[in-house]
Amino acid sequence: MVKYRVGIDIGGTFTDLVVSGDDGMFRTKKLLSTPDDYGRGIGEGLRYLMDEHAFAADSITRIVHATTVATNAILEAKGAKTALITTEGFRDVLEMRRLRIPEMYTLNYRKPDPLVPRRHRLEVVERLGPKGEVRVPLDQESVRVAAERIASCDIEAVAISLLHAYANPAHERRIAEIVRETVDPNVFITCSSDILPVIREYERTSTTVINAYLGPALREYLSGLRRHLDGLGIAAPLQIMKSDGGIMSMDMAAARPAYLVESGPAAGVIGAAHATAETDLAGCISLDMGGTTAKASIVEGGAVAKTGDYEVGAGINLSSKLVMGGGYALKLPVIDISEIGAGGGSIVAVDEGGLMRVGPESAGADPGPAAYDMGGTSPTFTDAAVVLGYLNPDYLVGGALKLDARKARNILDAQVASPLDTDLLNCAYGVYQVACGTMVRAVKAVSTYRGRDPRDFSLFTFGGNGPVVAAAIADLLEMVRIVVPPNPGVFSAYGLLQSDIEHEVMQAFLARLSNISEVEFAERFQEIQSDLTATMRQEGYEAADFTIARFADLRYSGQAHELTIAVRDNIDFISLAKDFGDEHEGTYGHKAETEEVESVALRVVASVAVEKFSGSVTSQIGEERRRAAFFGPNYGSVEVAVIGRVGLGNGPRSGPLIIEEYDATCVVPPGWTAALDREGNIVMRREIA
Repeated sequence: MVKYRVGIDIGGTFTDLVVSGDDGMFRTKKLLSTPDDYGRGIGEGLRYLMDEHAFAADSITRIVHATTVATNAILEAKGAKTALITTEGFRDVLEMRRLRIPEMYTLNYRKPDPLVPRRHRLEVVERLGPKGEVRVPLDQESVRVAAERIASCDIEAVAISLLHAYANPAHERRIAEIVRETVDPNVFITCSSDILPVIREYERTSTTVINAYLGPALREYLSGLRRHLDGLGIAAPLQIMKSDGGIMSMDMAAARPAYLVESGPAAGVIGAAHATAETDLAGCISLDMGGTTAKASIVEGGAVAKTGDYEVGAGINLSSKLVMGGGYALKLPVIDISEIGAGGGSIVAVDEGGLMRVGPESAGADPGPAAYDMGGTSPTFTDAAVVLGYLNPDYLVGGALKLDARKARNILDAQVASPLDTDLLNCAYGVYQVACGTMVRAVKAVSTYRGRDPRDFSLFTFGGNGPVVAAAIADLLEMVRIVVPPNPGVFSAYGLLQSDIEHEVMQAFLARLSNISEVEFAERFQEIQSDLTATMRQEGYEAADFTIARFADLRYSGQAHELTIAVRDNIDFISLAKDFGDEHEGTYGHKAETEEVESVALRVVASVAVEKFSGSVTSQIGEERRRAAFFGPNYGSVEVAVIGRVGLGNGPRSGPLIIEEYDATCVVPPGWTAALDREGNIVMRREIA
């Protein structure tokens, strides 16, 4: 019997499915997301694919899923009613944060409210020292008082984060026992020593709170999705994409939802790394623009960039090197992705000062852009793209989603063009340029601000709208090459099937390299590896099934933040310090060879390689057609050729040109050429004057 693997990516607007079979079958399905019950949309898509391509539920052996449920719960403040238990005197650590704000000169700037209000932040009597020594024993009566208060407040989740608990988890674990004896059994409980046993009380507490805050929603979501799969007769295990690009089981994901904050965006980056490994690309910047957000990341030497510090909930999600204090700290492994509210559903409005604004608010899948004719009353980026002639109203999602071009024109004209006293086409082009300018921020966040010149990279673009804007963004950044993979609109779902199973265990280890021996360093790694091996066995894997990689979080003595450096099999402090110095120079532009290097934390990662596949299926439009498209005041409205990807088979073609596919549209403006490479990618090149 042929076996099939399924990748499922849920975005704010569309749900994408990819099915790969041992027989070489590769099929896709794109449909509107169902925010009232995301599992329903998944069920509908799977049922369609099974019926259309005649394969049975029991032939599905693996389902890998990426979700934005965690991110959306934070952004929309729809997480659980959460309490925090902490050491006496440290109740306000979430309030105090770090002394950083995103708007330096805005005197009345107000940070987002903590995920736990002050009345639900409770103190207990205890105190640990930095080495885990007990300075004040745990007063269990104070814990019972806190637990009873929690029980009386209809709390849904509890975060437990004590000072220095990373060095000694005993107090946290006893508190958890007492709370479990007192509160409803369905209350979700998280200890910082389980989720993040490392230094930095604010980051550790914030991460623990995020895990608790997301716990009930993710647990309910995953169990509901499992019920939908069971209803279809699909018994295959459900695996979930983590923020770092690895895969974990559904049960582990339900216990550690904070690891899923960037689950959705991570899949596309993994797909980009896999795709570029098969090409001659030395490095690329991935750009994923969907219906709600745009995401950018960087791939160098076939490897994705990762970070251990992230901030979520600000206007742009990004890692610590750019953290400005506007969001919530998340100190967990995350693919270094910048995410910004700019997508096909981004709402266009004119502010009080008479300036056009695009996003971050989105029309989403319901009601969607005005052109969807599903009740949307606000103009969006998609409506502007229809007016410009970039999108075919009769061919979105292969014609399954018809667009009302007249409604798009009328709403954009009434709400934006008329208030700005400009004609409709120039208004729509202004929307396009403003949105692209916003997305440039995301690209710079992972390149320019990391000491990388975007001109040295290709722009690898996907998502339903990525190929629509790629050339405009590349022009703004002076990039000369764009790569559009096959099936770009469902590419993140494809990336899910290229991801390996990964688990990580970390442990605080604060020590100058000059004060410890390489043997002691190796012994600490062995301890962590033993714990990780036990976790892998619980997941059903033996030592022969997985490979081990070791990493150290290092910094110069006296620095506030660290960099994660791979540790070689034969530990050599001289080589390790050199590797750290090189990475520090690449990131910050300098290194200090005379400064001592110290360790902050150690990490061990276990990876189980899964079977990869290659293949694509692309719906092609028929014979070449033409339609009018507007490319700004310098070119005006011109008749352009509209072709399918196969139409590039005879060699490069110069823009203006539009390439239409089932799941995406690629806009090749004047000054650019497009051709196919041997892997079937569209390669666009800017013609240098």
